[in-house]
Amino acid sequence: MSLLARNRGNGPAADASGKAARPGGKDPRSAGEIGAERRRSRMGYWLILPGFAFMLLFFVLPVFSLLATSLYAKPPGADVGQFVPALQFGNYADVLGAYWQELLRSFAFALVATVAALLIGYPMAYLVAVRLRGRKLLQGILLVLIIAPFFTSFILRTQAWKQILADEGPVVAVLRAVALLPEDGRLTATAFAVVCGLTYNFLPFMTLPIYANLERLDTRLIEAGTDLYASPFQTFRTVTLPLSMPGVMAGTLLTFIPASGDYINAALLGNNQDTTMIGQVIDSRFFRVVDYPGASALSFVLMLAILALVILYVRRFGTKELL
Repeated sequence: MSLLARNRGNGPAADASGKAARPGGKDPRSAGEIGAERRRSRMGYWLILPGFAFMLLFFVLPVFSLLATSLYAKPPGADVGQFVPALQFGNYADVLGAYWQELLRSFAFALVATVAALLIGYPMAYLVAVRLRGRKLLQGILLVLIIAPFFTSFILRTQAWKQILADEGPVVAVLRAVALLPEDGRLTATAFAVVCGLTYNFLPFMTLPIYANLERLDTRLIEAGTDLYASPFQTFRTVTLPLSMPGVMAGTLLTFIPASGDYINAALLGNNQDTTMIGQVIDSRFFRVVDYPGASALSFVLMLAILALVILYVRRFGTKELL
């Protein structure tokens, strides 16, 4: 019989900390050690209590309030804005039947803007994080330029794009001069202008997560690909891109989710029936039509649709870090 077997058979059992357990299965630690461990365990719960209370007060309760309001009904002969609690599930059918086009248009605009932001933001993040690694001053300057739009108001940035794409602006003049735009053509009040505004305003949300992921990338892996006679494109496709997918996933979610419910870009750069997004409809139903149940139902439908799309996206393209 080996020494280990004899120890197992004759010696006292050891707990996870390596201390020998007393006969009868009693904890060998002193009462003070046990009390200190319990206090540390309770301290963890106290530390998460403020965050839990904040989420409960400002997220969970408003969601339930939104759900309850979406089921309200308007009694016969009631004044504008007067509703009573009910279980009017027909509100959802009514708003979906009336505004399904705006809902699909919102997701289409958000998807195009997300893809455009990815095509623009990934090279920017790669340049700053990989190509300029070690040049701290230049990296800092470029990072400031990337986040510089956050220094001004969202509405002001969108208003600036309205001036850039205006009929008398330089962009339209150049496009007309090279015959890429008809003489009576315009860019504002079009889907192109709305997508441009969404892409510009949410571009930092795409670029920064990718930069943070590429910043941690081990460049020796890229050098190994070159040593194995892989072309730069092959190295990027098989090494850099897979390792940067967590950043791409985070960036696409941070861009697509707020872009789906945005209404400022559509209101300032579109402002017509062909560019109306679901955010504008919710704003109109709540503040102008004073249809609180309809606006709440649309908001809840938008939230559930985004949640379903995000789950499908993460399950299909997600990585272990996100699942």
